[in-house]
Amino acid sequence: MPLRLRLTFLFTLLVIIILGLVCTSIYYFSATARINTIKKRLTNRAVTTARLLSQSEVFTHELIQRIDSSTTVALKNKAVIAYNYKNIPIYQYREGAQESLTIDNTLLDEARIQGRVYFTDKGREAVAYHYTDNKVRMVLVVSGEDEEGKEYLRHLAAILLFSFLGGVLIGAAGGYFFSKKLVWPLKNIADDVAEISAQNLARRIQMGHSKDEWQYLSQTLNDLLNRLQESFDLQKRFIANASHELSTPLTSISSQLEVCLQRERGAHDYKMVMNSIYQDVRQMSKLTQTLLEFAKASGAPGGIELNSLRIDELLLRLPAEMAKADKKYSVVLSFEALPEDEENLLVFGNEELLFTAIKNITHNACKYSDDHQAKILLSVPDRQVKVVIHNSGKGIPEQEIANIFQPFYRVDESLATKGFGLGLPLAYRIIKLHQGTISVDSAALKETLFTIILPQAASFKKA
Repeated sequence: MPLRLRLTFLFTLLVIIILGLVCTSIYYFSATARINTIKKRLTNRAVTTARLLSQSEVFTHELIQRIDSSTTVALKNKAVIAYNYKNIPIYQYREGAQESLTIDNTLLDEARIQGRVYFTDKGREAVAYHYTDNKVRMVLVVSGEDEEGKEYLRHLAAILLFSFLGGVLIGAAGGYFFSKKLVWPLKNIADDVAEISAQNLARRIQMGHSKDEWQYLSQTLNDLLNRLQESFDLQKRFIANASHELSTPLTSISSQLEVCLQRERGAHDYKMVMNSIYQDVRQMSKLTQTLLEFAKASGAPGGIELNSLRIDELLLRLPAEMAKADKKYSVVLSFEALPEDEENLLVFGNEELLFTAIKNITHNACKYSDDHQAKILLSVPDRQVKVVIHNSGKGIPEQEIANIFQPFYRVDESLATKGFGLGLPLAYRIIKLHQGTISVDSAALKETLFTIILPQAASFKKA
């Protein structure tokens, strides 16, 4: 069912429920008021007749009957019967040729106990009223048909039914109209989204001027499109750069082989060509491995094996790893005020990926430091693990900091140094994968600080 029809149906159903409750309540309270009114009238008639009967020296039965017949009461087929304490009728008045009421001793006894009993018989309302004074004690049964009241209720029911049906029709029409206005912006959004494709990601959804939920939805979708466009652009740049980095050693290998095969050469020449090709193959292998790590770090935590590990033990592997990469590289570890509870040093993650991220940043710190030394400071603030990697050197220009985590991006000053521009982007994605943050603070021609903050294992939110 289309949304517009569903909204119309739900709105109409709500109108039906509300009007049904209102109309039912009006009819119910009106019917209750009629019953209370007829009870009061019948009781007043019983009291009046009883008082007349109690003054038998003044009012005879014939006189009382004449009074009953001349009394203007809005009741049809009135009847009055008075019973003494022995349940014997002592007075009767009946209007017209109506049937006698079915009255038994149980009803009379109940009236003496309760004072007044209301009942119906043969379509007539009646009341049995117990009257006592200093002279007499009797039960009067007064009955009649409230044609006026019933006619009022029938008229009221017709009005309520007409109002109910009219209200439902108006509600359905209004619901259909307002649902059209309500769904119209959604249709416009859907039409705009349908025209957006991978080749047309620059287009955005038109937002209205009203500060409502539709504008919020449009803004949210536009933000999503911005992120998608950014991801597509990043992917295109990544593929282009990766293709370039991979094609460079392949081109070099192909060119060297082509030149080498043009004529016969000596063993020494062939050895030099093979050695050059070997270096290109190693570079391409290293790039391929880095790209595989980068792809792995771009995934979701659910697809990676995560375990609890101690961050200090991870950092202790760095000095030997840096010395293996280059004998000139050195690492100084500083663990300040570590907590006595070892649980506070635990982080939740993949050991090799996390070590790769910290190793890449440390390697850069050693490579671009004047003394090829990186200083690492470990601290444990509240429910977090903080690792600061510091080096002294040229620093990173402020305008370049926002781009250093982009794949294959390299600062101009570092172009002469070997590398692919994937170390920091890889580290950034790994840290993000571990629900951490990484920030950079650099002073030109002085120093650079990379700050990594990871949640402790107890605070890690598993996907």
